[in-house]
Amino acid sequence: MSEERKFRWVGTRPIRQDGVDKVTGRANFGADFSLPGMLHGALLRSPHAHARIVSIDLAPALELEGVKTAICGADFPELPEANEGPVDFRDLAQNVMARDKVLYNGHPVAAVAATSALLAAEAARLIAVEYEVLPHVMNLDDAMAPDAPILHDDMRTQGVDPVPEEPTNIASRFELVRGDVDAGFAQADVVVEREFTTKTVHQGYIEPHAVVAREGEDGQSVVWCCTQGHFMVRANCARLLGLDTSKIKVIASEIGGGFGGKTTVYLEPLAILLSRKSGRPVKLVMSREDVFRASGPTSATRISVKIGAKSDGKLVAAKAWLGYEAGAFKGSPVMPGVMCMFAPYDLENVAIEGFDIVVNKPKVTAYRAPGAPMAAYASESLIDELARKLEIDPIELRLMNAVKEGSSAIYGPKFRAIGFIETLEAARQHPHYKAELGKNCGRGVASGFWFNGGMQSSAAVTLNEDGTATVVTGSPDIGGSRASLALMAAEELGIDPVNIRPVVADTETIGYNDSTGGSRVTFATGMAVIEAARDVVQQLRARAASTWGVDLDSVEWSEGRAVASNGAGEANEPLTIRALARGAARTGGPISGRASLTARGVGPSFSTHICDIEVDPETGVSRVVRYTAIQDAGKAIHPSYVEGQFQGGVAQGIGWALNEEYVYNADGSMENSGFLDYRMPVASDLPMIDTVIIEVANPTHPYGVRGVGETPIVPPLAAVSNAVRDATGIRFDSLPMSPPVVLAKILQAQD
Repeated sequence: MSEERKFRWVGTRPIRQDGVDKVTGRANFGADFSLPGMLHGALLRSPHAHARIVSIDLAPALELEGVKTAICGADFPELPEANEGPVDFRDLAQNVMARDKVLYNGHPVAAVAATSALLAAEAARLIAVEYEVLPHVMNLDDAMAPDAPILHDDMRTQGVDPVPEEPTNIASRFELVRGDVDAGFAQADVVVEREFTTKTVHQGYIEPHAVVAREGEDGQSVVWCCTQGHFMVRANCARLLGLDTSKIKVIASEIGGGFGGKTTVYLEPLAILLSRKSGRPVKLVMSREDVFRASGPTSATRISVKIGAKSDGKLVAAKAWLGYEAGAFKGSPVMPGVMCMFAPYDLENVAIEGFDIVVNKPKVTAYRAPGAPMAAYASESLIDELARKLEIDPIELRLMNAVKEGSSAIYGPKFRAIGFIETLEAARQHPHYKAELGKNCGRGVASGFWFNGGMQSSAAVTLNEDGTATVVTGSPDIGGSRASLALMAAEELGIDPVNIRPVVADTETIGYNDSTGGSRVTFATGMAVIEAARDVVQQLRARAASTWGVDLDSVEWSEGRAVASNGAGEANEPLTIRALARGAARTGGPISGRASLTARGVGPSFSTHICDIEVDPETGVSRVVRYTAIQDAGKAIHPSYVEGQFQGGVAQGIGWALNEEYVYNADGSMENSGFLDYRMPVASDLPMIDTVIIEVANPTHPYGVRGVGETPIVPPLAAVSNAVRDATGIRFDSLPMSPPVVLAKILQAQD
């Protein structure tokens, strides 16, 4: 990418094309969709955290008039034990519907379809299930104990040599080592060491999971659902039901939030199977309680960290142990946690060990930079402690040790151009960092890192007869990506974005697209859109060359027009995109460009956050009074939505730090499965969140883009915690820092 390029549309802030439908209520979200003759489904979920299923009797439900069909685990095909690739389909199948055992409170056991939602719910309650209740384990420490109840008799720890012969709850061990950590600590003048814990938290998306499925007489299924990846839904449903992917078409609805929580399937395979057995369309919608009890939160963790530094602030060694809960089935984000643990810093001696541990809770799934916020909470809290011990400004300490272009990442490769130092310098110069603090207030700083994703994308750009264009992709729009893709197409075509209609197509209309996640869409699908638009421009130049009777090289494309160059055809007036589109039938037919690619050259992202917090010493209530998020976006295609991503990540991180957690009783049942008791921050809990966009171009993207959606949630846990430490003089090593916890620590310190 040329840094000298001047953009006409990229970097502007037009109104998003889907905005009017959303604010007026016309947009269709998952639960909005219905079909004629549709049945309503309901699930029976386990009341136990761990139990063997002795028997299931569906007959009592089927005896109710209006109940058309019912299913349980026996209705699904058995999948082989061996699985290749990142998804263990055997585990996924058993999470969608329990087989021999239930492994968490809320685990689906059976499902029914009836003529009304109320009737379906009543019928589900009538299903007779006999359980043999088993001991359960609700946290990673108990799960790792020698006498712990075992969730999976066939589980052996991977990543250790030799592989254990006995079953265990430790699914995997990961290790990352560089240099000689013991020698590094021997050089240290100051060493800080501490253990940190975080609780299970949920993404908190507003829209619950919803699906409508219809299987036709020809065996073809059509699925409408709210998802971050309808190609993923197609692939997973096909695998779980033993179908060819060509037998399933998936249409993505608008999506009311996902944050990684809608990157797997829960209801979709059930709806297809219920439709097949009933011969009618079937609709399933989770209640808010179902969402909390039975969809994937992120891991609770325990992390031990040790960092050593010279007296001048040079970091010489770092060591960490990370334990992440996976829920009932393996697959916690501990590996990204290991890789992100010390990623912002240039360290010669590092040793990190991570463990993936199963417990009797819902199977975890991605939550915005999965695994990184917890790791950063631990490492950035200790960086803050180190700065205090060395009496060095916390930003200055980070600057002294920051990775930069040419530095080797903790996990291996060398960084290309990155903007971490720029975020730190912007933070140091920001008025927020220099502002005076009020009474009972403290200030915290923290930095964060995320890899960002590339993966596969397809796009088509079609020119309409009136000179407008349609941009077709298969990437569900969660945070305004349609607007960003339209801006990139506008830049290539040279026309106003108002004349571009971005469309999220179904799985039969556009080529394969990986899911919306990993901060990949503007980067990767944007690349496909740019290539497709350039294909259109090439065709437009060829049409103009043919019209003028000149060589293709004699035609340039400028500001939406074909212009003669090189002295050829100078007498010809420029041809506008509208004129070329209108005459397309005479010059070769419709004009459409396509591109499919696996995006390479992902640009890692860094951020630095500043948080001011007020802590009431009499109640323990903490209130964030000022917050600034500074992040490298590479190039902000639509700055408003980049800022929105920054602010959204901060809001979620503040909730995670101060109040959010799953609360379980002694029986392993969740006691706060609703927004009344699961305390997420609302607008009145938050200040206006200031943002600073840093633009250090990613050299491998045509416009310099690097993903921005996930990095904003990485620093807040530590930034808030460091601010509370500054306000109270007390280091809190466990989240959330809820009022009772904070007050108890304050009172303890006073004794």
